[in-house]
Amino acid sequence: MNTKSKSDSYAAAGVDITAGYKAVELMKAHIARTMTNSVASDIGGFGGLFELDLTGISKPVLVSGTDGVGTKLKIAFLMDKHDTVGIDCVAMCVNDVICCGAKPLFFLDYIACGKNVPERIADIVAGVAEGCVQSGSALIGGETAEMPGFYPIDEYDMAGFSVGVVDKDKIVNNKTVKEGDVIIALPSSGVHSNGFSLVRKVFDIENADLKTPLEELGGKSLGETLLTPTKIYVKPMTALFEEVTVKSVSHITGGGFYENIPRSLPDGFGAKIDKASIRILPIFDLIAKTGNIPERDMFNTYNMGVGMSVVVAKEDADKALEILKANGEDAYVIGEIIAGDDKIIIE
Repeated sequence: MNTKSKSDSYAAAGVDITAGYKAVELMKAHIARTMTNSVASDIGGFGGLFELDLTGISKPVLVSGTDGVGTKLKIAFLMDKHDTVGIDCVAMCVNDVICCGAKPLFFLDYIACGKNVPERIADIVAGVAEGCVQSGSALIGGETAEMPGFYPIDEYDMAGFSVGVVDKDKIVNNKTVKEGDVIIALPSSGVHSNGFSLVRKVFDIENADLKTPLEELGGKSLGETLLTPTKIYVKPMTALFEEVTVKSVSHITGGGFYENIPRSLPDGFGAKIDKASIRILPIFDLIAKTGNIPERDMFNTYNMGVGMSVVVAKEDADKALEILKANGEDAYVIGEIIAGDDKIIIE
C-alpha cells in the first residue's frame, strides 16, 4: 500500500486518498480469483492488458457490452448488503455479450461513492469477482471514484463493461429463423436487475419490512429475494453453441418479453408464447398482487422467471434441452416461431 501519498487538503474536502489505497489492498484477493493465462498486467497500472488467444478462431470479432445495476442498489443500501450487486453488474454485461455467440474475455468496473469505505468497496468488488469467475472473465481493472457532495456518504453507483470474442462465421444469425422453430426458456433467479423503480414504488421500499421471512416467498424475506443476484448464463450457453445451431438468443431484461424477444427476430417473423408453460416465480405474483399491476405490464417490465430465451430448429430442441440441463439449466419449451407481422403473442 502506498504510504507516502497523502493530502490533508484533499481529505478536508472529503476525499481520502489513503482509503482508496486500502480498498485496493482489500480487493486484491478477490481479483486474483479471476485471473486467466491471458492477463498480462497487474492491478494498479493505468490500463488492463489482455493477450488475446485466437486459437481456433479464424475471423475474430470483438463484442462488447456495458451496463449497471440500476436502482436495485437502493435495496442493497437498505439491507446493508453489498457483496452480491457486483454479480449483477457482471451478469447484465456478459449475458448481453453471449447473445451473439461470443465468449466473454475480460471485465472492468466503475464504482462511484460519496465516501470510500474500504471494506464496503471490497465487498462490492468481491461480488464483481464472483460474477467474473462464473462467466470465465478476468477482472483486469476498474476505478473507484470518491465524490463527496455528489453522492450521499452511504450510497454508491456502479457500472462495468465486458469484452468478448466470437469467430465471424459463428456469430448467431437470425436470418435462419423460420416458422415452427422452437423457443426454449432458461429460468431466471428472480427479478435480476430490471424494473426496480416499479418494485420500489409497489412495496414502498423505504418503509417496507425487508427482513421478515414471508410464506409466499418460500420462507425468504422480501429484501433477500429482491437482492438475489442475476443469473449468469455464459457457461451453459457456451456449451450449447458448441453442439447445436442456435438461431436466436434474447436476454430478457428491462422491457420484458414484449421488448426483448422481438429484438432478436428477423422481419416477417414473431414469437408465440404459451403463457401456461411459463414457470412464473413467486416474487412476480407478489409484485402484481401488491401493486395491482396488469398482466401485460408485468410481461412488458419483468423477466417473469425467464432470464434468457433461445431459438433452435424443431429437430434440435431435444438435444438443446439435454445440453442445457447437463450444464445446470432446467430449460424448457415456452413457444414457437410464427410467420407474420405480430412480433409477439402471449396467450
